[in-house]
Amino acid sequence: MSNKDINNNYNNNNNDSAVERAPETPDTLSSASPSTSNGVAITEAAVAAATAAGRVDQSVFHSNRIRPGVVVVSPDTDTSSKEATEDSRYASVASTVFRDEPAAASSAELKDVVVNGESRFEGGITGAVASSIERHLGSPTTAPFPVTAVELGMLSDERNRTALADLLAKGIQRETKISEANATHPHHHHHHGPGSMGARAGSDIEAPEAKQRMYSHVMSLVEKIREDERERRIPLQATDHGLHEDDHDPLVQEADKNADMAANVLTTVLLRSSPESGIDPRELEHRREVFGTNALTEKKLDSFLKLCWDALQDFVLIMLIVLGIISMVVEVTTHLGDCSTCWIEGSAILASVCIVVLVTASIDYAKQFAFIRLTKSLNETNTKAVIRDGQQVSVTDDDIVVGDILSVNSHNLASIPGDCILLGPVSGLKMDESTLTGESRLVAKKPGDVILSGTNAAQGSGQMVVIAVGINSMSGKIRARVYETDEAAGDELADDGENSPLFVKLEEIAKRIGIAGTVAATMAFAVSCLIGLVVNGDEIDSLVDYLITAITVLAVAVPEGLPLAVTLALAFSSNKMMSEENLVKHLDACETMGCATTICTDKTGTLTANKMTARSFFYGSQDLSVTDPREHLGTYIHNRGTSQHIIDLLCNTISINTMNETVLHYGEKDGKTVKSASGNPTEVALLYLVNDLGQDYARIRNTTRGRSNQGSLGEHLSEGKQFGFSSARKMMSWAVPDETTGGYRLYCKGAQEVIGQRCAYYLSSDTGEAIPMDDYGRDAFPNASLAYARRGMRCLALAYRNLPADFDFEAKSTEVKNSDGTPAFLAETEMTMIGLVAIEDPLRPEVPDAIEKCYQAGIDVRLVTGDNPNTAVSIAYQAGILRDFHFRQGTTERVAVNLRDNVLMEGKTFRGLVYNVKESGEREFDQAAFDRIWPYLRVLARSSPDDKLTLAHGLNQSNLFADKALCRKLLLEENITVFPDRQVVAMTGDGTNDAPALKRADIGFAMGVAGTQIAKDAADIILLDDNFASIVTAAKWGRNVYASIQKFLQFQLTVNIAAVVTALVGAFFYQTSPLAAIQLLWVNLLMDSLASLALASEPPTEELLQKPPVNRTDSMITKHMWANMLGQASYQITVVMTLLFAGPDLLGVEPGHRVEDRDENSVHYTIIFNAFVWMQLFNEVNCRKLKGEFNVFKGIFRNPLFCGILLVTAGLQALIVEFGSLAFSVSEDGLDAEQWLLCLILGAGSLVIQQMINVIYRLAQTFNVRRHSRRLAKDRAQATRQIH
Repeated sequence: MSNKDINNNYNNNNNDSAVERAPETPDTLSSASPSTSNGVAITEAAVAAATAAGRVDQSVFHSNRIRPGVVVVSPDTDTSSKEATEDSRYASVASTVFRDEPAAASSAELKDVVVNGESRFEGGITGAVASSIERHLGSPTTAPFPVTAVELGMLSDERNRTALADLLAKGIQRETKISEANATHPHHHHHHGPGSMGARAGSDIEAPEAKQRMYSHVMSLVEKIREDERERRIPLQATDHGLHEDDHDPLVQEADKNADMAANVLTTVLLRSSPESGIDPRELEHRREVFGTNALTEKKLDSFLKLCWDALQDFVLIMLIVLGIISMVVEVTTHLGDCSTCWIEGSAILASVCIVVLVTASIDYAKQFAFIRLTKSLNETNTKAVIRDGQQVSVTDDDIVVGDILSVNSHNLASIPGDCILLGPVSGLKMDESTLTGESRLVAKKPGDVILSGTNAAQGSGQMVVIAVGINSMSGKIRARVYETDEAAGDELADDGENSPLFVKLEEIAKRIGIAGTVAATMAFAVSCLIGLVVNGDEIDSLVDYLITAITVLAVAVPEGLPLAVTLALAFSSNKMMSEENLVKHLDACETMGCATTICTDKTGTLTANKMTARSFFYGSQDLSVTDPREHLGTYIHNRGTSQHIIDLLCNTISINTMNETVLHYGEKDGKTVKSASGNPTEVALLYLVNDLGQDYARIRNTTRGRSNQGSLGEHLSEGKQFGFSSARKMMSWAVPDETTGGYRLYCKGAQEVIGQRCAYYLSSDTGEAIPMDDYGRDAFPNASLAYARRGMRCLALAYRNLPADFDFEAKSTEVKNSDGTPAFLAETEMTMIGLVAIEDPLRPEVPDAIEKCYQAGIDVRLVTGDNPNTAVSIAYQAGILRDFHFRQGTTERVAVNLRDNVLMEGKTFRGLVYNVKESGEREFDQAAFDRIWPYLRVLARSSPDDKLTLAHGLNQSNLFADKALCRKLLLEENITVFPDRQVVAMTGDGTNDAPALKRADIGFAMGVAGTQIAKDAADIILLDDNFASIVTAAKWGRNVYASIQKFLQFQLTVNIAAVVTALVGAFFYQTSPLAAIQLLWVNLLMDSLASLALASEPPTEELLQKPPVNRTDSMITKHMWANMLGQASYQITVVMTLLFAGPDLLGVEPGHRVEDRDENSVHYTIIFNAFVWMQLFNEVNCRKLKGEFNVFKGIFRNPLFCGILLVTAGLQALIVEFGSLAFSVSEDGLDAEQWLLCLILGAGSLVIQQMINVIYRLAQTFNVRRHSRRLAKDRAQATRQIH
């Protein structure tokens, strides 16, 4: 049903249906609290009157705050008593809801609605309107809603309280119209039987003033919210820097209460849900029809036929198709005599095309489903707790609907499945919105705030109502935009759609080979016609034979095995990469990563472990900071000889003064190894420190009187005193009985600037004893805290105090104040400072080595993060992205302020420099300005996902390398090397808004664990372990792919050169080729395809990462490869020509052309074919090495696949020669032992020839170097003479 249909139905429907009476269960009844901290207090008289008639449901007073809730009358209460007191009961509740006294005007509609749970829509004014919807618009499972999905989506877009108020106003205005329309048509009401609300419909219609007053109150609330916004009393988002200074203002508190009420009205009136009971499960399908489903339409998979069509676009395959068709037509139409096998050669060529196409398409098709299986397995684990029909149930994200009441908490880092509005009360809920904004700072939320889909609950807990799902939610809109703009025009940052560097080069090679083959075939045909028809006087019918010979030459020239070789190499490498935590979605991404020149990486989870960890401990005069990511702080503290007294104090303070919700989970085997943790990330880091110090936090906590809730000690839990954490105090403490002194010991932790001012003593690093706080102490701790902060670390102070047994824990200090100006607890003053603990998200241990490998491989690494500059620089320096020369000379502290210009840049500054603003207000990317920045840029902090897109686009399009003078200057003056070609950019991302950048980059890496679905869809490779080291692995395999294809090209083109020359010579002298087309097809396709798999299976070596990336414009065929190919081809041509012309005399066999004239297969040509093949097999071993290595057998036995394929190919060749006379045009009797030995010796000669080529090439290189040196010396001498 469309939104238009819903609205029409909404405006025209005036049916009336009753609401069935809910079952009355005593379990849901409870006493009401006599007071509230949120609104006007209920008088004791009102509560007494209410309880005299019945009991009030506790949901009304949830968490000591009045909220719209149902007032339930005890089922055993006398009806007359109920009638006598219900006015006062409703008046008391209404006065709290509307915050106006008296509330007599509101009590009428409350009384009219909420008695004995007759309406499932629980709550005050919201219940009244919801009940009105049920009675006047039909069944609750089909009744239209007063808001549309589009309007709710606009609320998600605007994300402010004015938008919330506007939405409420629209809904109430529609409700008013419906009520007025229904009042004029009372005869349409339906009654569902006695005892239902429908039986009282008449009385409802007779009192429309009650509804109008209720609507008026809601509109009054709307106006209050609008006024609050106009007067700027509402912070749009509460920040993580502590409470906003105005949050203590009564006006701001009132505004927050208004927003809380508005969220509840939205939930119950407009969305027909309830914070307490959720939605009616019968409405699920209706809600999906009205507001959409949360199961986003999956990206359409390419069909198998489409993948086949894509594979057919290869230039070589197109040539083969044409060649095969021509061959079949010519052979079948011109063949004389029996044509039972004349079609074989053309069919074999077409069959080879089918094999390549099917293999390529099958691999791509299987990759699609592998990705789908990964996605589904992840989706099945994404479940959320929602309230439906009063019960909390677990449903998958796809099953969430608008109106669901979602319960989230930070223990499972819950990801929000749809856009929501937060309902009160909340428990310190803070959201991580980095997936959408790129900003890693947590954002505190208040009731009435919009919670966007794709964000995560990082701290606290809360309830929220879902307002937009699927395509209507924020993440859904972004996902749709990503998929729909694949071919969008007009976006200056859009991908230009160019092929990967590998396929660009292969296409160029294929075209050149095609042109050369066509020229050779034309030459063969022309020469054959000249010699045959003019010189020898052959019949005109011989033209067909000449044409077949020309086709054979063309078939030899075209590398039929190349497409399959490339596909097999990519497929083999991608499967190997899968076992090394890289899921390759697009095969060409394997090789592209091998050409990468720049990696733009995230920080959290990629470079770091995504787990807060204690890394520094400062006490007395000792600064114990761990710099090696493989070392634990606890071990380091022990190794530095810290006294056991201080270690015990540290462990006791942490263990006792942490929340029960923060726990470490140990492995089952030894019970000591930490398997996982849950709770507050900061406290988890502290508990890990206790564990690393060799102590058991649980044992300390459970054996401490006044802290333990276990066993007999649990009876004394009340003897302890907790001072809870709050943003106003910025600290928390726990006092427990001290059996040694008979008094108490208070343990405290919190912000250094707060605790430091309350400490009168500190522990000496020499003796471990408490000494008075002196000038050194007053300076040392703030300075240490500042130093940690400059390194991007979060600092906590730990302190303790001994208290007498009769100490008054409620006593307040007259001198010390909390952050909000309120008096501090006296117990939390005059403390002894234990020390400072600094925590951070530490670097993964393997990252520094991986970064070093990148630099050795000529790959620049840039850090792009939403974190603040200090944190970003600290991690970048530890990882090795930043080196000492990036900092100003004369500075020793490696912090952000000491970096050289443009090495670090914040996102806002970056955008301001690389974009020009036109007069129309549109932004225009400035490539020249970007080129002035990017060579220096190493860290981009506080960046947004759009900055990633700009960076990927600018790097990819930069032609700075063409300015040789500037590149030379950067190298000499700044030690900056600019890659001598266009950049090949790899980009990592995990957030929804990272998707465009991942698509724009040459290679997009998405995080398999932390990444959103949209990011994974946009990426080329998925890092299954979210680890930067896996990116380096991908680069190594990518370079191996490139090297494997180079090896095969060297092998294939050597075959082609020798075969083309052989075929041309045969055509010139005998007007036929000594190698039959079917024999050449075996060499070029089947044998070469096996060779491609053998060479592709060569495992990568570390040497691949010790040379720079290959330029985009460099040819795949290097000078050394040309030397190898020409040298081996010359040897093979020499052997074949010798066998062709001198073979009959040397071997005592009849010349092959004479035997062929009798339509028989000759021994002569069989020897040539066999020797030719064995030379290729031995040369296959040579091709394992590309750089002139002398030991071509090195590592061959570590690759069993290569050895196996070599043996299989040799065995097949032997079978063909001995038993393949009919199919492969070889001698019927095969070859004898002497002839076989000759072929093997000639084949093995390729190994000797390769060694000769290597020696000659090195001598030539040495000669060139010396000649170049002499030329330079001569030029310098000439210049010197000119000066003199």
